[in-house]
Amino acid sequence: MYQDRERLAELWRIEMQTFAAARPRSEALFAEALPHLPDGVPMLWMAKWPWPWPVYVESASGAHFIDADGIDHVDLCLGDTGAMCGHAPPAAVAAITAQLGRGSTFMLPTADAAAAATLLAERFGVPSWQFSLSATDANRSLIRYARQVTGRRRIVVHDYCYHGTVDEAYATLDHRGAVVERRGTIGAPVPPSLTTAVVPFNDVAALERVLATGEIAAMLMEPALTNIGIVLPAPGYHAAVRELCTKYGVILIIDETHTLCVGPGGMIARDGLDPDAVVVGKSIGGGIPAGAYGMTASFAALVRASLDLEDIDVGGVGGTLAGNALSLAGIRATLSEVLTASAFVGMIDRATEWTVGVQAAIDEFDVPWQVTQLGARSEYSFRRTPPIDGAEAAAADDFELQQYLHLHALNRGILITPFHNMALMSPATTAADVERHTVAFREAVAALFA
Repeated sequence: MYQDRERLAELWRIEMQTFAAARPRSEALFAEALPHLPDGVPMLWMAKWPWPWPVYVESASGAHFIDADGIDHVDLCLGDTGAMCGHAPPAAVAAITAQLGRGSTFMLPTADAAAAATLLAERFGVPSWQFSLSATDANRSLIRYARQVTGRRRIVVHDYCYHGTVDEAYATLDHRGAVVERRGTIGAPVPPSLTTAVVPFNDVAALERVLATGEIAAMLMEPALTNIGIVLPAPGYHAAVRELCTKYGVILIIDETHTLCVGPGGMIARDGLDPDAVVVGKSIGGGIPAGAYGMTASFAALVRASLDLEDIDVGGVGGTLAGNALSLAGIRATLSEVLTASAFVGMIDRATEWTVGVQAAIDEFDVPWQVTQLGARSEYSFRRTPPIDGAEAAAADDFELQQYLHLHALNRGILITPFHNMALMSPATTAADVERHTVAFREAVAALFA
């Protein structure tokens, strides 16, 4: 943890003054919003950004956005992956606009549905696909299906995982190893220990102990943790997970929503992983809300055989707008023309440049931090060595320090992912955009440690 809290408080005060002086129009919009928007924002978590009022966006294109005060920003947050393809990618905008002119939602398929499913099957290696409005919805559907076909009630997740707002995933381990609500959980419907088992990432023995109970329907996992800092899998971990899920009859669900950043088929394609089901969301719609989930032929057959046609619409899986024509047009265009294999080459190169720039400042000032890259995203954390599980990553957090670094970056026209220290590259991100962060980050580190 950073020791000189007085220095940090003074630096924070200076940056807050800089922010306030530069953004009077956003302040005015904030005042207008307060009567009908709690904290002036459409979702309360937006109030956690480190400034006295929100930055209101006027327009965005590629890897940049312009706020209401006319300030240009390099966007390394990219909607926390929702805009990984860049803002307003022309191919997706054209497809979405054309479909919008023909109608957006029908509760009936369009030709884009089969085309989008084919593209996903080619990328992730499982043949049977369905669509949702978010990865959260996709995860919920697969959990229900896994329970349906296995006859078991509980699932297992990693400690400090993230799978959207899935109730079962808001569970963590306390200091005694018991499953408890994750800090900040809002209105949990039941104690999480009733629905969920939790194991540390990279801990094969702990996973086998849980699966051996015979109570687990599914394992829901990201192939690398990405929302508590980046935590990479140890060599052999994924092979062990697959072996254990097969041994104990557990459905293995891999959520690639964030880890799609490593390439067109995520870590599944890059690392040769073998799940029973796949979830992907956020970025695949080109900016339109979209999610998808795929299943192996055998899992899909079990699911379909378990469902009576008469009751297929009331079983807790679906949504009136799921699979709508607008989302599917966005998915088809984004996968075929925007998030292509060639696009990922440049995205990953930019992330490597960002990582090198951060590491250079860490080395220059001998700062006890580390930086980890995962494909087109990278993150620094306040510890000397990469974490091996979520608990280690969580223990390295320093909220006030993090807030200062985010505000410092924003005042220099750079937005990084909120609530942790992650940067994501789009096909439109340039070396000059990355260099802008490198210069600003060095300046922040120097202010703290020089």
